[in-house]
Amino acid sequence: MTEHLPGQEPGQPEKRRARPLARLRGNFLTGLVVVLPIGLTIWLIWTVVGWIDGWVLPLVPAAYQPQVLLNRLLGNENPADPDWVHLNIRGMGVLVFLVFTVLAGWIAKGLIGRSFIRWTEHIVDRMPVVRSIYNGLKQIAETVFAKSESSFEKACLIEYPRRGIWGIGFISTAAKGEIARRGPPDDPLYSVFVPTTPNPTSGFLLYVPKSEIVELDMSVEDAAKLITSAGLVYPTAKEAKAAAEAMARHAAE
Repeated sequence: MTEHLPGQEPGQPEKRRARPLARLRGNFLTGLVVVLPIGLTIWLIWTVVGWIDGWVLPLVPAAYQPQVLLNRLLGNENPADPDWVHLNIRGMGVLVFLVFTVLAGWIAKGLIGRSFIRWTEHIVDRMPVVRSIYNGLKQIAETVFAKSESSFEKACLIEYPRRGIWGIGFISTAAKGEIARRGPPDDPLYSVFVPTTPNPTSGFLLYVPKSEIVELDMSVEDAAKLITSAGLVYPTAKEAKAAAEAMARHAAE
């Protein structure tokens, strides 16, 4: 006959024995959720900084290497001297890169810098393969880093690819030129970019009537996270609730 602890129902010993293991498993998974993002972020930053150091520092002349400059300040001239300080601080290459980039941007804003850039781009345009690579990288850099008015304004919901199915899109601008003239006169068209999952850099450009666009309260960044995560990472509850209410209002209309 199976013995039971006082106050314990038959059939529960296995459940009670499994409960500490379940708690241990839950604590372990919670710890992973906390530790993994922090650890991976630190590792990624550390790796990228080391990669930049290894790429930038060899381009710096030996006389201007950080450890050489430091030893000059300390009065050490000979690397064989026992007082020579061997400096290997990760991030020095990043600092050199930042200083160089800021200096290049300052020069590029001037008249001489703009003229030099136009001259070099004119030469690059004559090189078949180099031209394609340069123009593609330039467009990516301008899209990611340049602060201009050509960025997405709002995240939205549209019925795509058919009625009753909703997709997230980004409102670019109101349609202009021939597209605006040939569109419905009483319902202006807006250009909406509908990205694909999980790669939001590809997608579809759609011209959607304004009345069929449901603007979302969530930011463009939150909508991009939602798309990239395939619907797993949602914005805050307040923003998600506002988006659901907006969708419900539009469906009721």
